[in-house]
Amino acid sequence: MAQQIADRRDIDFVLYEQLDVEQLFKSKKYRELNKKMVDMVVTEARAFGIKEVLPTLAEGDKDGVAFENGKVIVPECYRRPYQLMVENGWTSLAEDPAMGGQGLPHMVMRAAYEYFYGTNWAMVTYALEGHGTGKMIELFGTDKQKALFLEKLYTGQWGGTMDLTEPEAGSDVGALTTSARRLDDGTYAITGNKIYITNGEHDLTENIIHPVLARIDGAPTGTKGISIFIVPKIWVNADGSLGEVNDIVCTGTEEKMGIHGSATCATSMGSKGVCRGLLLGGENAGMKIMFHMMNEARLDVGFMGFSHATAAFLHAANFARERIQGKDLADGRSAEAPPVPIIRHPDVRRMLLWMKAHVEGMRSFVYYVARCFDLAECAADEKERVRNDDRIALLTPLIKAYCAERGFEVCIEAMQVHGGCGYTADYPVEQLARDCKIASIFEGTDGIQAMDLLGRKLGMKKGAVFMDFIGEIKNTIGQAKATDAINPLATTLEAALEQLGETATVIGRQAVSPKYKIAFASAHPFMMAMGDVIMGWMLLWRAAVSAPKLEKIVDGMDNEKKPATLERDKNAAFYDGQIQSARYFINSVLPITLGRLAGVRAGDEAILEITERGFGGV
Repeated sequence: MAQQIADRRDIDFVLYEQLDVEQLFKSKKYRELNKKMVDMVVTEARAFGIKEVLPTLAEGDKDGVAFENGKVIVPECYRRPYQLMVENGWTSLAEDPAMGGQGLPHMVMRAAYEYFYGTNWAMVTYALEGHGTGKMIELFGTDKQKALFLEKLYTGQWGGTMDLTEPEAGSDVGALTTSARRLDDGTYAITGNKIYITNGEHDLTENIIHPVLARIDGAPTGTKGISIFIVPKIWVNADGSLGEVNDIVCTGTEEKMGIHGSATCATSMGSKGVCRGLLLGGENAGMKIMFHMMNEARLDVGFMGFSHATAAFLHAANFARERIQGKDLADGRSAEAPPVPIIRHPDVRRMLLWMKAHVEGMRSFVYYVARCFDLAECAADEKERVRNDDRIALLTPLIKAYCAERGFEVCIEAMQVHGGCGYTADYPVEQLARDCKIASIFEGTDGIQAMDLLGRKLGMKKGAVFMDFIGEIKNTIGQAKATDAINPLATTLEAALEQLGETATVIGRQAVSPKYKIAFASAHPFMMAMGDVIMGWMLLWRAAVSAPKLEKIVDGMDNEKKPATLERDKNAAFYDGQIQSARYFINSVLPITLGRLAGVRAGDEAILEITERGFGGV
């Protein structure tokens, strides 16, 4: 099972050969780190994920959560790994040790967390979700609030949530009705109902801290009048001790398609007494503060989609090597020909290479954005910090939506490789697909991410952030053109990049014209096309790193000896695999992307002109 979680060789390639994590060790912040220490962290995460978390995947899915008398009981198998995650410091790897973290680079955190998200997201999120709650308090809380909550959230001693959705105010947060009334002691009485709260109630921790969006009495309508409050399940006294139970009550849990071990809760505040909360930041600053948590959550959700994809792909590749069925096409007419592993069949190889290319591209993309966080935090000057922060803002909706959507598609393709077996609970790809689907829905649907990309991110600083990003891709293309083996791939990607830039100009202008609705109707296809071009960039970058190293291994060999070397030499096979992934994606997938971009530029108005009755139904 170990090889069916994440690809350690590929993780090391991205960390050390593509993105050069060791560059960070020269900075003041990470000067005490070295490769040996990073390798140890990833190795220990792998061991923990395999030994402690993976065994809970199917069992937790089968048992699910139980709701009894306002209490949520998690699967029994979650208790030991949760406690070990807390005891061993896995909950906040990138935060300052003074606040309960481990002080590691974001890239290293992602490498370790592949072995957690890919083994059982539903379990590990109980321990990890408090990080987002803590981050808001770290950035916007008072010194007293930080002292009361921060370390316990970062270390996983207390759980955390995100309470923003209401029955009549889902994506339209400005329509919320939860209210807040100032009390004489400076706290606020919160009244209202929230739904779809991940881990909103459970019995793994003694306390849960809820960040709650509410409108203070008399505040403006819409998003401008929203504030955010720290609402503990159990009140925290000024000395840090626990006080009385707060009137925030879980009223039920959702029965879902997947992530059965994760408690998706509805809560009621102030229905049986007084639900007290502390104002976080200033009045009416709730949306600005919440978006810090939302952006972190969106990156995590994209990572969730990718992590499920890499696990599903490895399951499919191993199954294809072991499943014996059908004759080799070359021997199809021979009655005596033996059956072969299905990995020998061209259509199966097509599916596997499609999955491999996307998984590798997504890994590089996710780690690249993590690297932007690291470079921003280690920046020697303000200009470089801002440049990386802008890059993160531009790419966040893409990480969330593209990796969520393509991650699910990889899981579905993995089921297809398994055939009928993959549709049964006997094989893990069925659960991976069910669990993964939520990634394209929660923390803002993929359509909302597309609107964010078009409406906010493409036009950042009058388009300068987008053009700077395009310039970095061009730099990689220029470097790749110098290598004969991949020069044609660089030229093809360059043409696709030009098409992306042209389409961005067209849809960007359309978005501020009388035909803006057509632009937003095309926002999702544009976003996915941009994601495809980014995949092409990441895969070309990988090939540019790999091609010289492969050439060094096979230097002087004739064409007859090379295949044997690729079979025998693991490094040669790996580097050759990087080039083949780039070849397949750029030559076979990007042409489809160009068609999608052409459709966006065409801006057909059928989406708007069709009548509501024209959709059919009652």
